[in-house]
Amino acid sequence: MSARKSGLQKEVLALYRRALRMVRTKPASTQPKFHLFVRYNFHTQASSVSPRDVTVIEHLLRRGRRQLEMYEQPSVRDCQISQVMSDWEQSQRGSRTTSQ
Repeated sequence: MSARKSGLQKEVLALYRRALRMVRTKPASTQPKFHLFVRYNFHTQASSVSPRDVTVIEHLLRRGRRQLEMYEQPSVRDCQISQVMSDWEQSQRGSRTTSQ
């Protein structure tokens, strides 16, 4: 049985699920880019913040909600992926295949 989640953890997971749902509303040709964008941003933000730093997490949640509202707009059809994001994705794929 998994440990119970705090309210803040539930908010972060809800924002992540909402972001993944947003990806499905975008054109099929750009969905992989949006998916990478969401995964990269959540991972890098999570790894840069202490789980005990509630103030920073709340700030990141507010910022993430505002950013997601912008990306949820139907007029947003594509997003830009940096080389750093692409490199991160390659390293994640490599670590998944070696750990299996």
